[in-house]
Amino acid sequence: MTELGEGDSDFRVRVVAKAIDLFAEGGYEATSVDEIAAAAGISRRTFFRQFRSKEGVIFADHEQLLNDVEQYLNAADADPWAAICEAAKIVFLHFRDNRDLSLRRYRVVQRVPALRDRELVTTHSYERIFVDYLRAAQPDVEVLTIVGYAAAVTACHNYLLRAMIRGDSMATVDALEDALAGVRTTYRVAPSKAAGAEILVVKYPAGTPAEVIANAVRNQVDPGQLTS
Repeated sequence: MTELGEGDSDFRVRVVAKAIDLFAEGGYEATSVDEIAAAAGISRRTFFRQFRSKEGVIFADHEQLLNDVEQYLNAADADPWAAICEAAKIVFLHFRDNRDLSLRRYRVVQRVPALRDRELVTTHSYERIFVDYLRAAQPDVEVLTIVGYAAAVTACHNYLLRAMIRGDSMATVDALEDALAGVRTTYRVAPSKAAGAEILVVKYPAGTPAEVIANAVRNQVDPGQLTS
């Protein structure tokens, strides 16, 4: 029989919060599954059905987020490079909106080497999803370009995410967007032009070098192709 609320996001957040409080108070290793279940008002069996382990409960929302990111990318019909950036924002906003819980978890994770290792594995899972998506969406692009782009997006996101959790007022969604725009510039993957978008044509004085004009036109068609 399913316990009341089991499977709901609020139910999972409540259990995660109770577990993190216990880990913070008594230590990760010293806290038992039975203590977590009792504090959350659930059975031991329900705990294992929902989270599988103490490590699992610490990173429970990451599991859901990984699913959300995959679903978002599978449904995305925009520029694949931009879709990766939007997926990173989804993750950032989740933790921003749950910053108190994220900070408490961060403090627990930093004290337990095994949890820090698990966090690295989880981080790599996002990057792997980005790489797999881009390889399918951009089969003609060099694999190393895709791998580098996914790694750069993930690194920028993780740096600002940790800064935000620690209370850095400069670590905002706008800062993330600016950082990711820089990644796109570095990798020369400019935003795609919308279907039917107009291209601005301007006049140049007589004698303007042909290369300057060609570069300007090329930038209108595909900004990522602008050369010096």
